[in-house]
Amino acid sequence: MPQTITAARLHTQAQTWINPVITLDDDGRIQSVESAAASTDDTILTPTFFDIHIHGAVNHDVMEGTPEAFARIGSFLAARGVGHYLATTVTAGIDATLRALEGIATQVELPSHEGATPLGIHLEGPFVSHAKRGVHPPEHIVPPTIELFDRFQQAARGTIRLITLAPEIPGALDLIRHATAKGVKVSLGHSNATAAETHAAIAAGATSATHTFNAMRPLDHREPGILGVVLDDPTLFAELICDGIHVAPELVRLFYKAKGASRAILVTDGMSATGMPDGTYMLGGFEVEVADGRCMANGVLAGSVLTMDRAVANFASFTGAAFAEVTDLASTNPARMLGLEAQMAIAPGQPANFNRYNPDGTLHATILNGRRVV
Repeated sequence: MPQTITAARLHTQAQTWINPVITLDDDGRIQSVESAAASTDDTILTPTFFDIHIHGAVNHDVMEGTPEAFARIGSFLAARGVGHYLATTVTAGIDATLRALEGIATQVELPSHEGATPLGIHLEGPFVSHAKRGVHPPEHIVPPTIELFDRFQQAARGTIRLITLAPEIPGALDLIRHATAKGVKVSLGHSNATAAETHAAIAAGATSATHTFNAMRPLDHREPGILGVVLDDPTLFAELICDGIHVAPELVRLFYKAKGASRAILVTDGMSATGMPDGTYMLGGFEVEVADGRCMANGVLAGSVLTMDRAVANFASFTGAAFAEVTDLASTNPARMLGLEAQMAIAPGQPANFNRYNPDGTLHATILNGRRVV
């Protein structure tokens, strides 16, 4: 007998269904979506979140590349509304990075996952600026080359979907063109680029910006730099860490006015300390001290302990934007940036992946493949 899922509303970027009745097949895939005349259900359904920038959680880092690490991370993320994510690396030695990519690829290639599904890899580093490296270890930062990127992608067995790089570094534009031609998206970040250097990177194919405001050349009224271009260019997607620590609420509002509902992307930049008490945790190969929500290494912010449900709630609170609109920033927009919107759509034949919210906007449950996981 077909299973059905009901709610007061189903919001997608394409439309909002009133009193939806979603019929599923035995495999947890959507057969149909229709509107009923009435419903006693007062909850709201949205697509599950897609975190394209996350390093780990619950005392595990994705660079461990082990079944245990990915099982624990995936289970935790699903409990916070995440259905899919990109396992994000951090700058390390080349051999260590190659080993990590091989291990992550093995987990990405698994036919099924109990919790959130890793859809690929976000390579953050080693092609970053020394001037805006943040916590990326300086001894492992290297210039971008097509040869090294291809070695990384070979180790990852083609699962790298996104790379972060600084566009001002010699060789960056050639790599942007090469990666883009291979179907890998390029995000600009950890960068001290001028406006001209940023425009050149966008012309070469870059499509997004990594954790806007953080590890970027400051805005200047005569040299707007990378930040000015990121905020101004209507074609560029842009990430934001909305934990109230990385970016002040005033600038969250400015960011939303600049990027709008179709280009803004919420990310967590979460690290292994996410979901854990204060203490010392690992980010890639180095230690991070966590206290009162701040992750610090050598006096610099090092990732976050933000969860995506909290990011959505913060963003709605800071901006006053409609809750249903904000959920798109954490689901539809990252999928669109990566060219995965069809794969992630709420449509017949697609897996039934939903977040269910109470009327007050609190996350009530996560449904993956038609089954409630939390």
